[in-house]
Amino acid sequence: MTVMATPHPTGSPGYSETLPRKPESAAVARTLVRTALAAWGLEEHIDDAMVVITELVSNAVEHGRLASIRVVVTRPAEHWVRLGVVDPPGPSLCCGPTPTETRSAAVASSWSTP
Repeated sequence: MTVMATPHPTGSPGYSETLPRKPESAAVARTLVRTALAAWGLEEHIDDAMVVITELVSNAVEHGRLASIRVVVTRPAEHWVRLGVVDPPGPSLCCGPTPTETRSAAVASSWSTP
């Protein structure tokens, strides 16, 4: 898969890709992260980012419940890069865990309960 990227100096939209919830998606996620960091001139952080995104995708593959995941790479500020792996949108967390939420979302939901 070829990842096409247009650099944005900071802020949204960043880079994102929806992938199947399969172990093979880690390689595509690493390509996306590598592309984004290179576009931003942050090559010195690529190795660390590869470890982080691989772990995030592995967790999503193991604990997710939906067929796909979304990998997101943003640069909210000049010295800050955010890597994320999320399920597609679902019900609001404030309503408590549902069968479609990931394990992480269920934990976050329990934290927000009064």
